[in-house]
Amino acid sequence: MQVLVAGANGHTGRLLIQYLKEDGHEPFGMVRKEEQKAKIEELGGTPVLADLTKDVGHAIKGKDAVIFAAGSGASTGADQTEAVDRDGAINLIKHTENLGIKKFIMLSAMAAGDPERGPEELKHYLQMKGEADDYLKSTELDFTIVRPGGLTHEEGTSKIEVGETVEQGSIPRADVAKTMIAALQEQSVFHKTFEMISGDTQIEEALRSL
Repeated sequence: MQVLVAGANGHTGRLLIQYLKEDGHEPFGMVRKEEQKAKIEELGGTPVLADLTKDVGHAIKGKDAVIFAAGSGASTGADQTEAVDRDGAINLIKHTENLGIKKFIMLSAMAAGDPERGPEELKHYLQMKGEADDYLKSTELDFTIVRPGGLTHEEGTSKIEVGETVEQGSIPRADVAKTMIAALQEQSVFHKTFEMISGDTQIEEALRSL
């Protein structure tokens, strides 16, 4: 599959490019800056210059699926969280739907559907993620919304726990990336939203249980 990854220069985005390539897909990494292109190429992807807050149609055209893994980052203010995590995601979703591409994977966050479950300092962020998720659910796309717990840089185990809601916990970014890639073709998670942390079940088996 030809897969566009928005936020390809982020920690999880880079893993997505690498693992998509390893799995035989053709990854396209959407980046905002010219100097970020070399890293995408190094990982085996084709870089595409585009800004989530503007017209991204050229980046999506001709692809088989779109993955949203972008984020404003912890050091930015509330306005950037709204511009990227909510409005940027919705902009990408609209263009995906307009171009007739069916599969959209959203990297969200645990408690995005219920910000009161999250810590006080993350409530605005979770609200924005939740609003983007709600917009995606209102579309005709074959969406999958992945809501991981705390993201770590530990080595992945390919073993996870999933559910509509799960207990607070953490998970390596590597396992989140592999789960999102598996969700591209696992029909049991089309039109599904789930939370995930590290667990004891292999990724494919866990997804089929949803």
